[in-house]
Amino acid sequence: MSKMYDSVILGAGPAGITAAVYAARKKLDFLVIAEDIGGQTAWSGDIENYTGYQFISGPELTLKFQEHMESFGIQIHMPESAKEVRKQGTAIKTVTDKAEYLSKTLIVATGKSPRLIGVEGEKEFKNRGVTYCATCDGPIFKGKNVAIIGGGNSGLDAALQMIKISPKVYIINIASSLTADPIMIEKVKESSNVEIWNNSQVKRIYGETFVKGIEVERTGKISQLDVEGVFVEIGLIPNSGCANILKRNQRNEIIVDCQNKTSVEGIFAAGDVSSVPEKQIIIACGEGSKACLSAFRYLSTHKF
Repeated sequence: MSKMYDSVILGAGPAGITAAVYAARKKLDFLVIAEDIGGQTAWSGDIENYTGYQFISGPELTLKFQEHMESFGIQIHMPESAKEVRKQGTAIKTVTDKAEYLSKTLIVATGKSPRLIGVEGEKEFKNRGVTYCATCDGPIFKGKNVAIIGGGNSGLDAALQMIKISPKVYIINIASSLTADPIMIEKVKESSNVEIWNNSQVKRIYGETFVKGIEVERTGKISQLDVEGVFVEIGLIPNSGCANILKRNQRNEIIVDCQNKTSVEGIFAAGDVSSVPEKQIIIACGEGSKACLSAFRYLSTHKF
């Protein structure tokens, strides 16, 4: 007979890690399954709105998260990816790319993944000039011209990082104006090495072994920009594919109530994969704690 856990937590971003810390404090018999630690936090640049830190970088905060988990001796299976979740009687079965697990409750905190632009050259030059993480890969492009695809917060966060080390930064924005927070827009526009292309769309990424440039369409005209780095920052897609048994909204986010309950009894969701409207690190942490407390309450009031 397979071991029955009190809970399985999918994901080790801010929501999953916080849920795990709460589960450890509640002395639950649980397991964390994740592809990596930190999730989007590890990709973030300068963080100035996380309570208790006037300033901390994404990688530094991720390390703090990891240290917190390790202080509780939390069991984590990594790298491991959840493929399917289904009910098996009163239990919940989680099928991953490596094993199957049974649990009384489940917390889905799998976050989101970068959206692709879907143009010629994107896949061919991935990790050879095309990247989805300025924090991770930005230093590689020091002294090189780069293009940032996207005019929202993630795009301008990448731009603000690259402005410091690249001689020329192009921001390619499909909308008529930048949509990031005003203070970020102000900082970008103050930089002398930034060129903003609104109403523009990347049509092709080209090069040889590595990226050499991009073709951009603006007002019906195709232009070529000589860049060696392309940072794709056009939004994120919920990693909810493993949870097809749960109700999701039009954005494929798992629908939850204020107690993080999903449409299936015993399954809870937290963080960016859920329908909670604001996607922030600190909000994901709060939602992770709520999800665990709800799971604990469920375990305390149900017979198995």
